[in-house]
Amino acid sequence: MPHASFKVIPGVDTTKTPALNEAAISQSQLIRFVPDRTLGGLVQKLGGWTKFCLNNIRSIVRCLWAWEDTNAHSYLGIGAEGVSAGGGFTLQVKKSTDTDPIDITPQTSIVNIAVNFSTTVGSNAVTITDVGRNADNYDVVDIQTQVSVGGIVLFGQYQIYNPGGSANTYTIYATNIFGDPDNATSTVANGGIVPLIGTTSGSSFANITLPNHGYIIGDTFPILVSTTVGGVIFFGNSIVTDVSSTSAFQISGQTVASSTATGYVNSGLVHFLYYNGVGALSAGTGYGIGAYGAGGYGTGVAPTPGTGNKINAMDWSLDNWGETLIASPLNGPIYQWSPLSGPPTALIIPEAPPVNKGCFVAMPQRQIIAWGSTFTGIIDPMLTRWCDVNNYNNWTALITNQAGSFRIPKGSRIVQCIQGPQQGLVWTDLGVWAMQYVGPPYVYQFNELGNGCGLIGRKAAGSMNGGVYWMGPSQFYRLAGNGVEPIKCPVWDVIFQDLDINNLDKIRIAPNSRFGEVAWYYPTQGNGGEISNYVKYNILLDQWDYGTLARTAWINESVLGPPIGAAPNTYIYQHETSPNADGEIMTSYFQTGYFALTEANVKMFVDQVWPDMKWGYYGDTTPNANILLTFYVTDYAGQTPIQYGPFTMTQLTTYVTPRFRGRLVSIRVESNDIDSWWRLGNTRYRVQEDGKY
Repeated sequence: MPHASFKVIPGVDTTKTPALNEAAISQSQLIRFVPDRTLGGLVQKLGGWTKFCLNNIRSIVRCLWAWEDTNAHSYLGIGAEGVSAGGGFTLQVKKSTDTDPIDITPQTSIVNIAVNFSTTVGSNAVTITDVGRNADNYDVVDIQTQVSVGGIVLFGQYQIYNPGGSANTYTIYATNIFGDPDNATSTVANGGIVPLIGTTSGSSFANITLPNHGYIIGDTFPILVSTTVGGVIFFGNSIVTDVSSTSAFQISGQTVASSTATGYVNSGLVHFLYYNGVGALSAGTGYGIGAYGAGGYGTGVAPTPGTGNKINAMDWSLDNWGETLIASPLNGPIYQWSPLSGPPTALIIPEAPPVNKGCFVAMPQRQIIAWGSTFTGIIDPMLTRWCDVNNYNNWTALITNQAGSFRIPKGSRIVQCIQGPQQGLVWTDLGVWAMQYVGPPYVYQFNELGNGCGLIGRKAAGSMNGGVYWMGPSQFYRLAGNGVEPIKCPVWDVIFQDLDINNLDKIRIAPNSRFGEVAWYYPTQGNGGEISNYVKYNILLDQWDYGTLARTAWINESVLGPPIGAAPNTYIYQHETSPNADGEIMTSYFQTGYFALTEANVKMFVDQVWPDMKWGYYGDTTPNANILLTFYVTDYAGQTPIQYGPFTMTQLTTYVTPRFRGRLVSIRVESNDIDSWWRLGNTRYRVQEDGKY
């Protein structure tokens, strides 16, 4: 009887029909391809994983970041979703030598109280009375309703100083738009006022009364606390259309008032958002910021740390500024945490924008880049802002520093920004832009690299080995020497026809530089809105595979070793560390399209199949892989095939005897045993003609 062999073509193709996909793979699960000089690539079992943290995080992890401090200690930053009823925490840090992470979740408190501010003429120190607050030098207050007092207007984030440790009062220092002291023009004791809104029936314009407001026509006036006056809901940014005096101006609204009325913002109360820091003062907020001797240096008093409520978060951006972790929750401010000072909670950077969609640290000049940022407290989805070089406490753009901002002119929102090879990259919903450092006075130059190639979700783009890859709304792309290029995707049907379009921001890119692979973990329809599947692209072979596995966050090779991923079960795993799935069986398989045993008008009979595989790792003296080989045989591609097997094979197996008869055969190779690994070689079979059909 004649012999023949089947050599599997690398890559998975679901676009082709099974009969058209002859000698190639149509289904896959937890496999990969490695380069081969003759066949192009060989299929083998995917590397397994083990727990990186002994215990689960108790909240779904959405972001991971690895870095090292100046003492050569490695850390993993963990940004999780929400504060679960089970006691989970949204921001944690794990030291490589520790068993489990520590909780550094920021704490906040929200207060609405009567305005009680005091000023002294010629001084920018403002005393605020909030009975029982126990504010300390670690805290920051965000005043979200403008307060006019003593000839100045206070609005935004301020570092708190309370060297005397008073339970009922604390001090902040007023500054102008240039960051210089804004001194009071009069002495006021226990006063202050929030804006008064006046509406006129039938008009969409509103009058604002706010002494010493400082606005001019064309400025933006923000209202951060929703307030209803004259049937109109005032919230967000409004344009100043007229200025009648230093105490009154007019804004345009989007709704016509139903009545003539007046009312104070937030019913006349001041709205405080406190960031309750616990630990050492953040850099640049002690000596020299407020009055002499105020703040951290020279206080002589150890303040009692205040407490608040742990923040909720839907997602995070994490990066490192040298040894300091930089963390920004989605739609929140920017925090910092230093492993050397080790504060119990991450501390807010009060000079940074109060709300952002995300941030990253640009290199090598070292600046925090915030996107979907703000100047007013209301997010501008197309705005990028950045701090001064080597100083994340300075975000005020002056000719003497390199802080600044830029608004992307195309699209409706910035989806993601990363530090790419030699430049920052900004994705909108429509395209991708390069953000190149050019130095003063412009600092950054923005150039559109491609249009119609926007990003599908806020963590769907990444870089690996000098290349940049991302998932668009209906296609995959890479940034190459010729610019933006679509990547041919023969498994397109599996992904885009089953994608949960209501949870696109949960998609996570997962580069693995060890094997030249870029994967995307994504949610599918009917899986409760959570990630359930993956698709993987081998950049060395230009081939794809797919399967079922969920990872909600991922980092590539780092100071902590092989890639690390988080799962929906709230455990964190390190990959490429085991042949198993965290000590459990890891089922791995592929199934081919149909082989045509003959092109003639006859059936063929196969009675023996001789396996050829690697049955274990190199140097393994007792390779122990158990492989299940199954044949699906039919005469016509549309028929339900007849199954033969599975047949169990080991290294000691010389051949199996399936004894099947037909024209078309699909082959499934599977392993579901513990502690095994395999790679497919050149399988041969014995075949002969066996009648017409």
